[in-house]
Amino acid sequence: MDTKFDFSEMGDRVVYVKSVAVADLPSDVQEAAGDREELFAVHDSAGQQLALVAEREMAFVLARQNDMMPVTVH
Repeated sequence: MDTKFDFSEMGDRVVYVKSVAVADLPSDVQEAAGDREELFAVHDSAGQQLALVAEREMAFVLARQNDMMPVTVH
């Protein structure tokens, strides 16, 4: 796990996945989220949200299907 990876090689293909508390989202999104307490946002390198999905795994699959390299933001 000590292998270093140079993300600059990925250019604009890196996207960031982070959990988002449903309570922090607009009321219409909260209603659509049902009983979920968290969703997962996918952001580009400029911080723009590209997607909001129900599960972390779904965020990673979505990114990879679009030839993007997903990484987790803590």
